[in-house]
Amino acid sequence: MSQDFETKGPKERKASFGFAAVDESAKQGLVNAVFSRVARNYDLMNDVMSGGLHRLWKSDFVSLLAPPKSTVPYALLDVAGGTGDIALKALEVAGAGTRAVICDISAEMMEVGRARGARFGDRLTFVQGNAECLPFCDRSFDAYTIAFGIRNVTHIDTALAEAFRVLKPGGRFLCLEFSTVEVPLLDTLYDAYSFNAIPALGALVAGDSASYRYLVESIRRFPDQKTFMGLIENAGFERARYRNLSGGIAAIHSAWRL
Repeated sequence: MSQDFETKGPKERKASFGFAAVDESAKQGLVNAVFSRVARNYDLMNDVMSGGLHRLWKSDFVSLLAPPKSTVPYALLDVAGGTGDIALKALEVAGAGTRAVICDISAEMMEVGRARGARFGDRLTFVQGNAECLPFCDRSFDAYTIAFGIRNVTHIDTALAEAFRVLKPGGRFLCLEFSTVEVPLLDTLYDAYSFNAIPALGALVAGDSASYRYLVESIRRFPDQKTFMGLIENAGFERARYRNLSGGIAAIHSAWRL
């Protein structure tokens, strides 16, 4: 599977927006509109859709990150982390030397995150920016995390190249993303749940079924585990690997800039 099915037409290349083909230049705006609509109910819907499983996945993710518990300076960049789940968990377990920057293209998502993260003061900052063109200098961060965000970018390879660019040598790349279910029968049940229950829950809880149908479709357009691992390696990262969660419903990908 591939996240983008790009074709050369007479006017413009195409990209996938869920199952639809849209002009490449239009995709980011459409994605922005989705997250603008769902921002205030985003965390609640994550709980409802996953039965709370996403909290366990994110705890595993931060445990694997293992930010230092000391006062040694450590800079974390959490991309597409607007509401703060990953950065806040990292700061809760890290020492006083850890600082986190949340970079998200959605002002509405970051508004939720600022309210949740106010207790961390200047240890947590927010920067509005695009994962494909990060507003940071080369070799600025010790770790780069992105959770449930990379499938929404227009060009995955560009976002990975930017991740590599802003990491210091020896820096850690970690990505948590929905993936391809690798357990027979579970894959069929998961498909039925995703395409029927999730849009219905979106309508009931958030008053928005269309945005959640897009989110389900975007998962199906995302590369499978081995294909995505290959993209990470192509970006220059080393020691790339992945670990499935809940049979492959989600996966944690890790790699290093060495």
